[in-house]
Amino acid sequence: MTAIKQFTQAQVAKHNSLKSCWIIHNNKVYDVTEFAPDHPGGDDLILDYAGSSVTDIMKDELQHSHSDSAYEMLEEYLVGVLVDKVSEEDKKGEIHIEETDHFFEDNFKPKQTDLSADAKRSQFLDLRKPLFPQMLQANFSKEFYLQQVHQPRYVPYSAPLFGNFLDAFTKTAWYIIPTIWLPIVGYQVYRSLESNLPVVTSCCFVLGIFIWTLVEYILHRFLFHLDDWLPDHPLALLLHFTLHGIHHYLPMDKLRLVMPPALGFALAYPLMCLAHILFPAVAAYAIVGGAVLGYIGYDCTHYYLHHAKVLEFHFKEMKKYHLAHHYKNYESGYGITSKIWDYVFGTKLNY
Repeated sequence: MTAIKQFTQAQVAKHNSLKSCWIIHNNKVYDVTEFAPDHPGGDDLILDYAGSSVTDIMKDELQHSHSDSAYEMLEEYLVGVLVDKVSEEDKKGEIHIEETDHFFEDNFKPKQTDLSADAKRSQFLDLRKPLFPQMLQANFSKEFYLQQVHQPRYVPYSAPLFGNFLDAFTKTAWYIIPTIWLPIVGYQVYRSLESNLPVVTSCCFVLGIFIWTLVEYILHRFLFHLDDWLPDHPLALLLHFTLHGIHHYLPMDKLRLVMPPALGFALAYPLMCLAHILFPAVAAYAIVGGAVLGYIGYDCTHYYLHHAKVLEFHFKEMKKYHLAHHYKNYESGYGITSKIWDYVFGTKLNY
């Protein structure tokens, strides 16, 4: 049996949804995420008390009586005990999502995951082995997968994805992005300027940057986080993991943070074609150039927020904001370069 861990009331209170549902009974902590949908009284009853104590309600026979077998079943979901303060020894073995406000620190660095303990307790993925084959052979439910993949782990290296030479094609250093895409920006601007309409080129270039900020938001929210629409099928989960899930699972992996060029081209090409359908050539080239520059800024900013002691102006706030998206609430806070579209669409993350 896994050693009993210690949790504070504040830690338990964060697990208050169907994706991560914990309850307290007689000062013991239970993870009933898997059981909640099968609760005879409905999952709504459990959600009403998610993250808090059910001791009183479970012994109130008039409201919600429970048999001895129900209490025995509850013990199967025991994960820890409730304490006022977590011991230093237990903190060292912590394998759950990063707690409280560590991501606010300028020199933020998560604690290294205990790989053996994590694999044994979570029954998810073993970071000591190639991840892609494990995902390919797994039969996780969508609910379990989303719960686990959004609990960040940390290892000080790039975990093996295939375990062979293919791993090299899954890694991209941040500087590859400007190296490959800046010449494309230059070409687009050059083609637009061939029309000898510099004012049009300039205005459309700025428009392209603005359009990118919206595309950035849409891609992050509706493609990378299509969780609600994700089919409950192993191949769909594998695709989600490959596209963005691995970044939430291992958010501090330096080589799997920016978008691989092949994926970038696959997403960019239809958008470039759309620009030339909607606008005359002089405008289309400039808009594409501005949008590509916006993309470069996005990917480089994304890396900067994760791995640098950032400038006080703007970037310090965005670093806190984005790390809160990873370590506090992945269902909001989709902006990377700014919060503008989170304000517009009501997805601003409050921390």
